[in-house]
Amino acid sequence: MRALRPTLIAILFGAAGTFAGPVAAQENGVGPVTKLPLPRYASLKTDRVNLREGPSKDHRTLWVFQRAGLPVEIIGEFETWRRIRDSEGTEGWVLHSLLSGRRTAVVNAGPDKDGVKATIPLRSSPDDSSGDAARLQTGVIGNIKSCTGTWCRMIVMLPSKRDVDGYIRQNRLWGVYPNEKVE
Repeated sequence: MRALRPTLIAILFGAAGTFAGPVAAQENGVGPVTKLPLPRYASLKTDRVNLREGPSKDHRTLWVFQRAGLPVEIIGEFETWRRIRDSEGTEGWVLHSLLSGRRTAVVNAGPDKDGVKATIPLRSSPDDSSGDAARLQTGVIGNIKSCTGTWCRMIVMLPSKRDVDGYIRQNRLWGVYPNEKVE
């Protein structure tokens, strides 16, 4: 995971005030362009996505995401642009064509303890007493297949290039809302 530089934080706060108009125009939690709910989760479609300070290519690039499938939260719309937020809170604008409706999530295993990376079990069934299909560290990204409001079924590619299908507590993921049901 990356850390935000103080200059990037200052730029982001400045950009939020500058472009509050299109974001503030969102009424009743529905995007004025797509008529889809706001906020909502999506994922990055490609391995290179420029995050811009405003909704046009004339605006400066604040960050370049380099991970297809990274979950993002769409928090605003303006013409062909979507204002997004990543799991670390970084916000900016991207072209809608660089986003996918495919649901993914990032594992949040919590803080390391005594230098040992915390892990979360990916269970073989949606039950705390079932066996582990894998153990996942913070930052692992997986494809969401379904969520009940308590458990999510997800598929994760392990470093061995083998897909593992299992269940994880929904509150351990960024990319699904608390109690959200995904089918």
